[in-house]
Amino acid sequence: MKLRIHTWRRLAGIVQAVIIIGLPFLRTGGESALRFDIPSLTLHFFGAGIWMEDFFIVLVAVMFVTLLLAFITLMFGRIWCGWACPQTVLIDFTPFADKMKSGGIIFKSGAYALIFFISVIVSANLIWYFVSPYEFIGKLTEGGPGNVTLGFWVVMSGILFLNFAMLRHTFCATVCPYAKLQSVLFDDKTLVISFDPRRKQECMKCMACVRTCPVGIDIREGSNAACISCAQCIDACTNIMERSHKKSLIGYFFGLPGTEGRLLRRSAAITGSASLAFLIFFIYLVLTHVPLDMTILPNYSYPPRITADGGVINSYILSLKNRGRSDAEIDITAAGKEGVIKLTPDSVHLSAGGLKKLPVYVQIDNIPGKETPVSIDISIRSKDSGGDAVVKKANFIIP
Repeated sequence: MKLRIHTWRRLAGIVQAVIIIGLPFLRTGGESALRFDIPSLTLHFFGAGIWMEDFFIVLVAVMFVTLLLAFITLMFGRIWCGWACPQTVLIDFTPFADKMKSGGIIFKSGAYALIFFISVIVSANLIWYFVSPYEFIGKLTEGGPGNVTLGFWVVMSGILFLNFAMLRHTFCATVCPYAKLQSVLFDDKTLVISFDPRRKQECMKCMACVRTCPVGIDIREGSNAACISCAQCIDACTNIMERSHKKSLIGYFFGLPGTEGRLLRRSAAITGSASLAFLIFFIYLVLTHVPLDMTILPNYSYPPRITADGGVINSYILSLKNRGRSDAEIDITAAGKEGVIKLTPDSVHLSAGGLKKLPVYVQIDNIPGKETPVSIDISIRSKDSGGDAVVKKANFIIP
């Protein structure tokens, strides 16, 4: 027997549920694979630690996701709503909630209790993207996850319970802002679920497509903005038409059935290319991201001076930050075009996530006789990782 679209949607929902629930438990380098740590304002992203001052990287990722959603919507319509939206997936996994109106008091009580339990688990899963699930569960067994975390958990559980018990698909058709935006992005070649008007004489008027529609529309009357592309009407019509050995009157179409035109049009090419460009830029930023940072400040307590042997010493305050997940031994060096450069101290230990202000002394020997500032480069590099150096310029004053 040929698998129905509903079966494929259910399999896609199971895969999504496994990923969303399991991802917080996945650890990379001793830290969550994907989590925003609020106390340190750090985004942990599959081994990379992105601090608040580097959040332009996150902005690039947001631009990529936004353009990707626009491209997917332009090409495939509400495919996200019908196949991947967590709202739709959770509603598909709680079909008993749609039968509560006709059930008895015992059935209703059990259904409400199960929906509330699911809401509590889903709310906890959302929190795990901000608080490690290992820490969350550990504190829960010890008496409580903390007042703030507990407050968010209670509020989100209540909101999700009302959503899954009361709104359900009505949320998709009336409240969801993405659904409202989609109608602006559609064009005459966007993938839609549609009734084929060329075969309307074959319709048996059985109303199966109308009865199965979760948002209560009649697909035979034409495209409707409330349609969430769940494809239940396609399966319903397929079950009826197969008895006559005919294909379903309802299906997926790029534009209205019978229309012609280019599937790869200019708007899709521009949106897709922009999305790909931001993806490449984001990958480049993540791969070249250096976990060290340095700010150079003048040391006013130690003005520039000339040594007995004719060398010149300048002092600076280095503000060093280790944004990595492990302690690091840092090499500090200085380079320039003026004579032989010595720097003291030439190394420092930085703990993970640590910030340290360190006075350093730079001496240049055999410097040509002049009284104008010269430019030098001060760099730091981790001894362990051998990664890229952070290099900053500093003015070297000759008194």
